[in-house]
Amino acid sequence: MSLTVNPAPWNLVAGEAAGCGATGRIPFLDLHFDRLTQPEAVAALLAAGASESFRYLVTPNVDHMLRVAADPAVAQIYREAWLCLNDSRILNLLAATIGIDLPATPGSDLVAALLAHPDLDRSAPILIVGGGAGLAEAVAGRCGLTRVAQVRPPMGLRQNPAALAETVAAIEAAEARFVFLAVGSPQQEMIAAALARGGRARGAGLCIGAGLEFLVGARRRAPAPLRAAGLEWLFRLACEPGRLGRRYLVDGPRILRVFWDYARASRDG
Repeated sequence: MSLTVNPAPWNLVAGEAAGCGATGRIPFLDLHFDRLTQPEAVAALLAAGASESFRYLVTPNVDHMLRVAADPAVAQIYREAWLCLNDSRILNLLAATIGIDLPATPGSDLVAALLAHPDLDRSAPILIVGGGAGLAEAVAGRCGLTRVAQVRPPMGLRQNPAALAETVAAIEAAEARFVFLAVGSPQQEMIAAALARGGRARGAGLCIGAGLEFLVGARRRAPAPLRAAGLEWLFRLACEPGRLGRRYLVDGPRILRVFWDYARASRDG
């Protein structure tokens, strides 16, 4: 089995960061979230040493939290993350009903802010894992980056340990400053955890889903007013009903039961 690696203008074989903010981590739905603003999260990523052991950032949304509730192995991967940021305004609203301040720091916005930040070294090696053909070139052109490469692993990594291991090895060999993992959840988080557990990779990984595709316009994102109102899911459903219908209309509402059970246990405990 072979991986597809897009050409790039650099050779593929070529500790704690700024902390977790003054407020630390807060528990919600059996995870601990870092209550960081977007600028604080970007600062932490930029401060993460390129030569230090690999660490990864996760951005759970409702869909992710349902997997966390259903699968202890997936939950452990999220718990091992260096940074865990809430990606969902729905989770933000649910938390608020029981007095928890859980700000939303959408992963797509974080990606855009990081790649646009003036302190980002434009010549640092960056690796994209997943995404469509030509995504590396589009990101490099839009953000003024000079060393962007892309690995496109096969589908079904969760059920294919050999392909997952091959993907991990390709990322380790790339020695990138930042690794943008865009192969969907929970595959991207599984890759990130394998890299961290293996101890050979360096730099920082971001589990970002479609964030880069939104950035370069390969996929439409909801207008800002809909995002602010917590209705980005509705826009995405209208754009991709076949792919997202079950996720948003059948599976998604189950978060209310998960939340109810958590709130009751917290109250009784």
